[in-house]
Amino acid sequence: MKTSLILTLLGPDRPGLVSAVAARARAAGANWMESRMAQLAGQFAGVVRLEVDSEAAGNLQGVLRELEAEGLKVTVEPGREVAVPVRHRVQMDLVGHDHPGIVQDISAVLASHGVTIEVLETGCEPASMSGGLLFRARAELGMPSGAGLDALQQDLEAIANELMVDLELHDAEGIDEEAARRAGPR
Repeated sequence: MKTSLILTLLGPDRPGLVSAVAARARAAGANWMESRMAQLAGQFAGVVRLEVDSEAAGNLQGVLRELEAEGLKVTVEPGREVAVPVRHRVQMDLVGHDHPGIVQDISAVLASHGVTIEVLETGCEPASMSGGLLFRARAELGMPSGAGLDALQQDLEAIANELMVDLELHDAEGIDEEAARRAGPR
């Protein structure tokens, strides 16, 4: 029987970190299922889901913890099976002058509509004209089945005006279908 293990990884960034994790996972018979990784302020941060035979899970955890001797903090938690409700996928893009509170205000509106944030990528970059910082966010959202996109759009537009940011919602299923159509037959 297979089991999933969720790893969180944090440590000073350097070449070879991902390779070191992958080598230990492979040696223990684990399959790399999915991950999200980034370099943030000189630190490597990652979340990885591995799948391994239940009998080998303890050994896998042990070999992964060996990475701590190399300065990488590793936590390992068992995954769990959850019933995933049917969700409509929506993509959100946001850009505006950076200031505290943008993520909290937008995420509060999303939560009030029962929308889950499945992936969130944010960053700041120099604004070309003003000399300040420009905040960008891209999110993949999961809307509850039957929820109205129009109501969410209205509430997000209202808060976007208050925050002085530009915000766009896109039907992610439509984007995926359009990209596949443009790519043509394979």
